[in-house]
Amino acid sequence: MERRICDFHMHSFYSDGDLLPSEIARRAKVLGNRLIAITDHADASNMEWIIKALQRASEEISKHIGDFELVPGVELTHISPASIPELAREAKRLGAKVVVVHGETPVEPVEPGTNKAACRCADVDILAHPGILTEEDALAAKDNGVFLELSYRGGHCLGNGRVARLAIEVGALLLVNSDAHTVGDHLAPEMSLMVARGSGLSETDAEKVVFRNPEELIKHF
Repeated sequence: MERRICDFHMHSFYSDGDLLPSEIARRAKVLGNRLIAITDHADASNMEWIIKALQRASEEISKHIGDFELVPGVELTHISPASIPELAREAKRLGAKVVVVHGETPVEPVEPGTNKAACRCADVDILAHPGILTEEDALAAKDNGVFLELSYRGGHCLGNGRVARLAIEVGALLLVNSDAHTVGDHLAPEMSLMVARGSGLSETDAEKVVFRNPEELIKHF
């Protein structure tokens, strides 16, 4: 039986991606995805209209693409750590099913303290590519139900090994996401497993992260 994946972090041309939501949905489904969240970059200036636009896209796609689901989300990006609780709560109120926070990567000047604030916020679903992660923050993510991301995206993936190790040590939940922006970025099931294995996970843990952990996040919708 064919196994299909979920991907909770990607971008359309509503932020810095290249593709329409409809094309993203089609490409992702063909690759073997059964559910995706489009999570365009947002702050206080554009969050509301992005969520509303993605809600419309989700409603339209659900009418015409069977056995596949698109859910609206946002990625809170380069905002002050102090703003994370308020904006994450507001994103949920506006209808975002998935709230991602752009974590402290090895390759971008994300404000220090972002990982700490996101891991302690119950309205945050995923801390994306949090390569500069501490054990204390990983424990907070576990306690608050925040998923830690293993990223397919170049540069951001440099921290995957550290994130995977800390998550396994403390029992935090992991997900593999594409952080897709353009054609060729979206994941198929085997590549998703390769990202998990390449992060240092055992075969058993890789299978869990790719195929079982998404079900835990979906319960929050």
